[in-house]
Amino acid sequence: MVLVKAKLVLKVDWAGPRPLIPAEGAIDASCSCLQTACSLSSCSATPEGMITQTTTEISGGQTKREMGHGNGTSQTEFVLLGILSQTKLSTISFAVFLSVSMVALLGNSLLLAVIQVDSSLQTPMYFFLNQLSFMDMCQVLVIVPRTVMAFVTESKTISLVGCVAQIFLVLNIGGAECLLLAVMSYDRYVAICRPLQYAVLMRRKLCLVMSASVWISSFHYALMKAIYLLTLSYCGSNVINHFFCEFHVLIKLSCSDTSIFETVSLLIGSHLLLLFPFSIIVASYISILLQILRAKHAAERSHKALGTCSSHLCVVAIFYGSAILRHLRPASSYSAERNQIFAALCTIVTSTVNPFKYSLRNRDVLAALGKLFRKLKILL
Repeated sequence: MVLVKAKLVLKVDWAGPRPLIPAEGAIDASCSCLQTACSLSSCSATPEGMITQTTTEISGGQTKREMGHGNGTSQTEFVLLGILSQTKLSTISFAVFLSVSMVALLGNSLLLAVIQVDSSLQTPMYFFLNQLSFMDMCQVLVIVPRTVMAFVTESKTISLVGCVAQIFLVLNIGGAECLLLAVMSYDRYVAICRPLQYAVLMRRKLCLVMSASVWISSFHYALMKAIYLLTLSYCGSNVINHFFCEFHVLIKLSCSDTSIFETVSLLIGSHLLLLFPFSIIVASYISILLQILRAKHAAERSHKALGTCSSHLCVVAIFYGSAILRHLRPASSYSAERNQIFAALCTIVTSTVNPFKYSLRNRDVLAALGKLFRKLKILL
């Protein structure tokens, strides 16, 4: 770059304004210098004839990005654009979604009522089944009403606090269900492999301790993630491509560095809430299968044992299968549409299947349902 130096002589008379007389031969060089400077930055002449350069246009984009990271400017509202609003058959999809959700609520509430009313179902297995039905109802109530309201009113915005609250509840209930399924598999293992010790190993005090451990573990895990989300800045897009708020979807919208927390969170979540309870379930059912094969009266005992465990295995397959596909797949294979389908399987579909698998294939529950319906007929 060639630097052009020009000497500009300014004669100022404070008694009154006079024309400025430039030095001889300096006008052409001065104009060339001004044109060069103004092509690089904005220029303005002060009353004293000084040249002021501004760098707003040159570095404006960089300054805006730095402000977005540094001054705490953040999105406070988000837009939920899930599969119910993107598909051409959105009305049909919504009708199916709402119908399945209503069936889930009805089935789980009915199972809850039967277990609470019938005294013959006050055993450890039904104690945990009662909690599973409660979790399924809560899962549906956390997701469905907000989704229905957004579809009917076409108001798809949700506040940051509301989004984080929904994430906390979904993680808390989902994590508790992961751990509870492992506890239920242990209950089946004790009932089939150690029947003589069942009353001791599954006494009420121990059941309460295991239940409290399930809720406390999932609560602290969900709370940790919720608090972290509230500390982040969201200066990018505010569109969430999902029908409800999820942790890994919202955190992608943050402009803060979350790589370390995501790695730690993935390790804790995958081991505490997926791999550890899943390994307990696998070990329990391998032991149950070996016990059935060693049984003397194989036909009778295997039929009874498999009838007790098949419902639990079906629920585990749907829940853990979709959960592993959601959380433990490579980032390069991520798809928003598939993620929403897996999320629906984990939450809505599993909540719908659970009460029917545990009731229609269970003679004790069917007998208790018959008693409940007969009592209702008498009252009516």
